[in-house]
Amino acid sequence: MKISKREKKGVLAFVLAGGRGERLYPLTAERSKPSVPFGGKYRVIDFTLSNLLNSGIFSIYVLVQYKSQSLIEHVRTNWLKAGFLPEHFVTIVPPQMRRKERQDWYKGTVDSIYQNINLIYDFKPKFIAVFGGDHIFRMDIKKMIDFHLAKKSNVTISAIPVKANEASQFGVLDTDVDFKVKGFVEKPRFFGKNKILASMGNYIFDTEFFLQILEKQTQKGLIEDFGKDMMPYLVKKKARVFAYDFSQNQIPMLKPYEANYYWRDVGTIKSYWQANMELLGGKPVLDLNNSSWPIYASHIDAAPASIFDSKFENSLICEGSKVSGAKIKNSIIGRSVSIESGCQIEDSIIMDFSVVGPNSRIRKTIIDRFNFIPKATKIGYSANQDSRRYDLDSSGIVVVPRGSHQL
Repeated sequence: MKISKREKKGVLAFVLAGGRGERLYPLTAERSKPSVPFGGKYRVIDFTLSNLLNSGIFSIYVLVQYKSQSLIEHVRTNWLKAGFLPEHFVTIVPPQMRRKERQDWYKGTVDSIYQNINLIYDFKPKFIAVFGGDHIFRMDIKKMIDFHLAKKSNVTISAIPVKANEASQFGVLDTDVDFKVKGFVEKPRFFGKNKILASMGNYIFDTEFFLQILEKQTQKGLIEDFGKDMMPYLVKKKARVFAYDFSQNQIPMLKPYEANYYWRDVGTIKSYWQANMELLGGKPVLDLNNSSWPIYASHIDAAPASIFDSKFENSLICEGSKVSGAKIKNSIIGRSVSIESGCQIEDSIIMDFSVVGPNSRIRKTIIDRFNFIPKATKIGYSANQDSRRYDLDSSGIVVVPRGSHQL
């Protein structure tokens, strides 16, 4: 079934937000990776959704699967930014098992879209944008689409330059001087070059080409995942596959001290903690104070942050929080957090609605939402004690799982 040229319109985006996020446990014990809080007031998925909206892409389906309730509630309450036109929406799509041959969970990233192929036929877009919902980045997607058009590409892959010794973490692209992809290898052990282009897992497709692949290959069960199956298949078949160099993408009002291009996979406790720390300082690598490219956050009706007789150094504190008689260094304090007198907090992340009792000492720790830390508690000072009471990551970062404390 084809879509006529007269019917085609705009860009339809699919945000893949169904992953388990097992390496981010226990932050993913009760939520999916895209729903994990980040930077005090955001969720991980807010970065992808904000990039799409800032790029003028307003038709967005978010595909969910595992532990999706937290993400569903977040999108429902915070992403109803639709305009007056029917093609302006951010809509959650759980597995519906509509296809007779697919009465099952999604078997991969491609399969998740194939099971919802009716949405493409209903919307009739010119292009399909497929983006992951579990990375921290800022990107002007319009520039990637312009590149796609200029190259007359069937599919364009966003790619980031990385060191060759990191090849085993990515899908690696081999390109010619025109950035046409000659080879695609998923997570190779070795790669000869000093610098490589690694797939970011974001794609722009011509709709008719994409539908043809879905109907002819995915329907037969031959292609289920973008990185493992589809991209190597398309390169082998000599389709017009191009790599868009993300290092050439810049957003408006980028500050001189920021990274020229910023993308982080926050798939482990260590990488998640490090990405949060990169928000700190007078000249952060990623400065979220950018009115020309805002990252939209969930809304909480809360009073201004209250700080009394306390010392803050290189830290962020969000609305509704109250800090009294404490010392806080290199840390991120979420919303409506209460930190009582005599506390010392360093290199840590304290998430929304948590209470840290008086005279507690917290170091290199992530405290998930709704926790109550009793008075005089020490976390991050004894690996033996921390491993018995909490989750101690191999990196040395302590994680206190989501609590049940309600303010």
